[in-house]
Amino acid sequence: MQFFEAFGVNWVALAFQVVNFLLLLYLLNRFLFKRVFALLDERGAKISKGLEDAEAAARDRELARAEREAAVSEARKEANEMIARANKIAEDTRNEILADAKAEADKVTARARDEIVAEKDKAMAEIRGQVAELALAAAGKLVRKEMDGPTQRRLVEEFLGEVKPAKTSRS
Repeated sequence: MQFFEAFGVNWVALAFQVVNFLLLLYLLNRFLFKRVFALLDERGAKISKGLEDAEAAARDRELARAEREAAVSEARKEANEMIARANKIAEDTRNEILADAKAEADKVTARARDEIVAEKDKAMAEIRGQVAELALAAAGKLVRKEMDGPTQRRLVEEFLGEVKPAKTSRS
């Protein structure tokens, strides 16, 4: 105690100050610090929730971006498939049109050949008739006599049998 008296410490005042300090500490703890700590805890919880929400939003944005990219990729794939199908249909249609046109051209060519052969046969028949008449006239002049109808016909047919060319094959 001498130590405290050397510094001039008043025990009553010190005890009163200690009691006042403890009472002030109790009152501050009861009314102020609990409320301040509760507000700080509440604010910390809000900040933590905000950070969690931000992380969840970032994850959601990443998922949405991945889904969007997948949808765009799928749309491109479907578009490429549609283009490929359209190209195949166009190619098939083109081939079908070409085949039809070739078939039609072949028909026209065959018809033209048949007409040419028919005209050729008709012209040959006319030429044979004219040759027969010329042969009869020439034979009549050579023989200088009148032949009867069946004899003339027989001579013409013999002549035509000798003159008749071989059939030409179609190209």
